[in-house]
Amino acid sequence: METAPDRVACYADMFAAMGTESRLRIMQLLLSAHPEGMVVGEIQEELGISASNLSHHLDKLKTEELVTVSREGTFLRCTANTTTLQELLGFLYAECCTRNKAVKPKAFVNLCK
Repeated sequence: METAPDRVACYADMFAAMGTESRLRIMQLLLSAHPEGMVVGEIQEELGISASNLSHHLDKLKTEELVTVSREGTFLRCTANTTTLQELLGFLYAECCTRNKAVKPKAFVNLCK
């Protein structure tokens, strides 16, 4: 099954959004805190970055639907969008593990354990 070119472009944008150390660390933190997520202040404290820098990174991740942000009173709670991540990982899995078997499916599953 071929992936539509527009979906491939979306996946490329998602990877680009995670393509900095700070954003990848944000994703790692949010995944470790799943499903509750973290409030912005907790992320900022954990990463030791300024509020404006964090806001910039969260906006990029939110634009690509990798992170959802919801208001809780005066706080903003961020969560990893696991639906989008599952789609992105499914794209990689289909290419590397099922179509051409570049990586054996069992190796991929063992990596995820």
